[in-house]
Amino acid sequence: MNTTDAVMFWDGFYADRPEAADPRPNARLTETVTGLPPGEALDLGCGEGGDTLWLARQGWRVTAVDVSGVAVERLARLARSHGLGEGIAAERHDLREAFPPGTFDLVSSHYLHTPLDLDRSAVLRSAAHALRPGGLLLIVDHGSTAPWSWNQDPGVRYPGPQEVAEDIGLDPRSWTVERAEASRRTATGPGGRTAEVIDHILTIRRTATAW
Repeated sequence: MNTTDAVMFWDGFYADRPEAADPRPNARLTETVTGLPPGEALDLGCGEGGDTLWLARQGWRVTAVDVSGVAVERLARLARSHGLGEGIAAERHDLREAFPPGTFDLVSSHYLHTPLDLDRSAVLRSAAHALRPGGLLLIVDHGSTAPWSWNQDPGVRYPGPQEVAEDIGLDPRSWTVERAEASRRTATGPGGRTAEVIDHILTIRRTATAW
């Protein structure tokens, strides 16, 4: 899938969904970040923007990126309407072409699954390198398919968090895996539907400048 097709796919995906007035943050973000001192955050694949808005309300300055211009424009409007525009930079960005510039105290990657030909390991490696010393990379992946997921392929395979960490291939002298586990929860999807899902949760701390 080329860049034009990818943009069309995700623009269509978000355009077909009602625009949320105040989208919810992901549960794994709030449980992980609550209590951390706010700083600079990067939200990879920001989508509807629930995570970005929640982080900004906690005092974080957030760079939110997505390949979909529809998603980014909606988020920018929401940020302004909620009085959070100064703390949020919403940008359309194709992670296959380049990684967003800057360094961050937190990089959040929630459900970065896509039909694009995306080298996820390279993107997540760049995310780890974009952390400041002491910064945290939070990766939350699907471990199961929800009834409302865009990908309903029964043969889809979801790599476990330890496998994801190994594929990223970070030097343990500079990065530490703090959490790598599968966890079940009841999720709420469009229209209020609920289902039990599995999240694969991986947190990586940058402990030092890379060797």
